[in-house]
Amino acid sequence: MKDIDPKVEEAVDTLGLKGAARRRLLSGAGLVSATAAASALLAACSNENKSNANAPEGGPGNFPNTPRWRFVFVNHVTTNPFFTPTQYGAQDACALLGCTFQWTGSKDSIVAEMVSATNSAISSKADGIAVAVVDKTAFKQPVDNALDQGIPVVAYNADGARGDPGTNRLAYVGQDLYVSGFQLGQRIAALMPGGGDAVGFIATPGSLNIQPRIDGAKDAIQQSGKSINFTDVASGAELPKELSTIDAYYQGHKNLKGMFAVDAGSTENVGKVVAKYNLKSQGVVAGGFDLNPSTLQSIKAGHLDFTIDQQPYLQGFLPVLALWMYKLSGGLVAPSETNTGLLFVTKDNVDPYLTTKTRFEGSTTAQKLGSRSGPIPHE
Repeated sequence: MKDIDPKVEEAVDTLGLKGAARRRLLSGAGLVSATAAASALLAACSNENKSNANAPEGGPGNFPNTPRWRFVFVNHVTTNPFFTPTQYGAQDACALLGCTFQWTGSKDSIVAEMVSATNSAISSKADGIAVAVVDKTAFKQPVDNALDQGIPVVAYNADGARGDPGTNRLAYVGQDLYVSGFQLGQRIAALMPGGGDAVGFIATPGSLNIQPRIDGAKDAIQQSGKSINFTDVASGAELPKELSTIDAYYQGHKNLKGMFAVDAGSTENVGKVVAKYNLKSQGVVAGGFDLNPSTLQSIKAGHLDFTIDQQPYLQGFLPVLALWMYKLSGGLVAPSETNTGLLFVTKDNVDPYLTTKTRFEGSTTAQKLGSRSGPIPHE
């Protein structure tokens, strides 16, 4: 669009034109001079008003115009880099649909702070809420309160305990956490055919975004029949503490044959400790979850054998879409259960993650068109 004289824009605003009508007027008139365009502006505005008198105001695509709905995300580790692409996903969905979102919760996985943030969202009359349900009892009443007040709620990233969501949320968007942990355990068993001591680091034991993974890993290792002595160890919710904890644990257990983790920060720091002590040369295998840039570099360098992708971008984009559609349809299009999947990233397929900087993995803020070529991997 050409530069528009501010006086012209001001005049258009006084006529009450919105959305498509306003855009068509300004882009079509080429109004770079207020004095030269006055008569054309008045005529065009008159025509626009007549042609749109009986038509609904346009929203995105073919949808009707909607209020600028506000959706609130309640998170357990608000500053963790894992959730950078999640926030980008929510931003992009809001830009597409004409709504807004708020990112709130707890920096240190303190459930009471998350509950308080949920209650605040209800009190402020949010149009929808997405909650990481990391505790199977604490969120039941707040979610019921929101639903009682007509506020739709979905869970994302965490959904209570296995078989017990812990809330009456309308749907869950995220990875099947127990299944992903079970597949982690299967991979551990395959990498440690001779058995030995292994450790699984977990940032916050009991937190239901990661506890089901440890549970699944233990079950898979036990079912494998391998003589693997697997111990789970709390590493902490913040990256510096995780690194010091993992480093200290290795110093006290130098007979380890496997070092693993079930959260993004711990996985990143397992890679750093393996590199620091050159543990791959000692036959130590290692891996974990998520796509922190340092984790991907560790895979490329051979310090980590794998990590697991769970599509964090979709865990922001899809809740916004689900809540927006619920509001748009008057509740007729209910949110649906959505498994964002599981993909093992290894040295064989890590290159695209490293060479392609995208918002989808949180490696850049820029909007870019992605490209790929060649066959799509399949079984």
